[in-house]
Amino acid sequence: MTSFAERAQELRDEFALFDDWRDKLENVMDLGKALPPMEPALKTDASRVQGCQSQVWMVGTMEGDRLHFHAESDAILVKGLIALLLRLYDRLTPAEILANPPEVLKEIGLERYLTPSRSNGLYAMIGRIQAIAQAQAERTA
Repeated sequence: MTSFAERAQELRDEFALFDDWRDKLENVMDLGKALPPMEPALKTDASRVQGCQSQVWMVGTMEGDRLHFHAESDAILVKGLIALLLRLYDRLTPAEILANPPEVLKEIGLERYLTPSRSNGLYAMIGRIQAIAQAQAERTA
């Protein structure tokens, strides 16, 4: 398993290859196209992320001491944002998730190219990941 720091560096390196913001967003959308579909049974009101312009569902399940996330959206760019977040946080421990805010997203310049509503949605998804991790951390404490 790679650490959060290694995952963040991989994203920095990947996005450094693109000079144009359109290429960065195209890369994000390509990531979204590769995101595996979420089981329809998991798409419930309880798993819906509030604060997103698009429909977004996200759940986390413990596998041993690590959280595994399942998420999906009805919008391709948002699916790409989900894919980025999962690359950072999927299969980390709740403590690792809580200790590592996604500063790398600012570093790669992603926020500059998102509309305010997409940016709000991104932060709602980050909040959901952190809330799931916090709940799991409290259960195991």
